[in-house]
Amino acid sequence: MTTTTHTTHTAHTTAQAPAALAPVEGTHQVRRRRRLAPGKRLPATRLVGPAAVLGLWSAASAAGLLDPGAIPAPWTVLETGSRLWTAGTLPDDILTSLQRAATGFSIGLVVGILLALASGLTRTGEALIDGTVNLNRAIPTLGLIPLFILWLGIGETFKIAIIAIVVYIPIYLNTHAALSGIDSRFVELAEVQGLSKYRFIRQVVIPGALPGFFVGLRLGVTGSWLGLVVLEQINATSGLGYMMFQAQNYGQTDVILVGLVVYGVFGLVSDSAVRLIERRVLSWRRTLSS
Repeated sequence: MTTTTHTTHTAHTTAQAPAALAPVEGTHQVRRRRRLAPGKRLPATRLVGPAAVLGLWSAASAAGLLDPGAIPAPWTVLETGSRLWTAGTLPDDILTSLQRAATGFSIGLVVGILLALASGLTRTGEALIDGTVNLNRAIPTLGLIPLFILWLGIGETFKIAIIAIVVYIPIYLNTHAALSGIDSRFVELAEVQGLSKYRFIRQVVIPGALPGFFVGLRLGVTGSWLGLVVLEQINATSGLGYMMFQAQNYGQTDVILVGLVVYGVFGLVSDSAVRLIERRVLSWRRTLSS
């Protein structure tokens, strides 16, 4: 009787051993993954680089290592920006630039998404659209400026059109690549589940393409500011680019740096906003940057 009881207890303990070891192995794997990962995300990490550049700039200016005529000190640029803001010229130029960038970006965003959907979801659309867009990508967009001036005049229309082209190309390319890269196993699974084409696109294809779309969106936001810098120096009467062009004629380096700083702040803020939206929308996806 005692031997039977002891044997049963030993078997029961042996049966429980793998179950008891499972959490330990799982914990060991989690710890290993955490050790391989970059580590916990620190707050405001994207501001460390710009803060370091500002610190080096300030130190070099204070030590007299920089020519004030070529690169004014940060406090000089800040004083100039405050003066331009008080005079009312800087707010007007900023508002004009924001309106141009927002209009061109909105048009480019809509066009890029529609073309990517038409090309990525149908073979006919791909045959008609993809080659044309890639041909457009191969042509330097800023090289189209003379032609667009002849077509649309030298006013605001051609500036907005060029910004829209700069924006739609990366959005189309990345979204189309994401749509085309959907795993074929998902297609087979959807067919087994009996999903309609509409439900398949809405529940599988669109969510699967969102990461690529956000990559294109970030590139498009940056491209809108890059295009704006050049376009506002062509027959413009207002805007940050016009302000910088006028400052170049009069040798006002501090005013040029004010414009560059504003452009940089707008670019950093807009990119950060897109990244924030991306993390909220793609909260289900766990990556090393999460």
